[in-house]
Amino acid sequence: MTPALTQHHCTTHAPLIRDDMTVEVALSLMAGAQVDHLVLCDGDDQSTGLVTLARLTAHRNAPTYTDRVRLRDLSEG
Repeated sequence: MTPALTQHHCTTHAPLIRDDMTVEVALSLMAGAQVDHLVLCDGDDQSTGLVTLARLTAHRNAPTYTDRVRLRDLSEG
């Protein structure tokens, strides 16, 4: 296992998504799947981290938000 997959082993039931997904689509997926986080994957399907409902909601409520923002464009932290 890679360190990233090991780090996120407790999230095996969370949907895996690509980092090129938009924030809006990710929020819609979370609502449909009834989850509060998603596992982010890069173009090689390697886990790169988590994205949470709270983080996406906060980002969507920011004054600079547009519906074209992709998950990989979100700043860390």
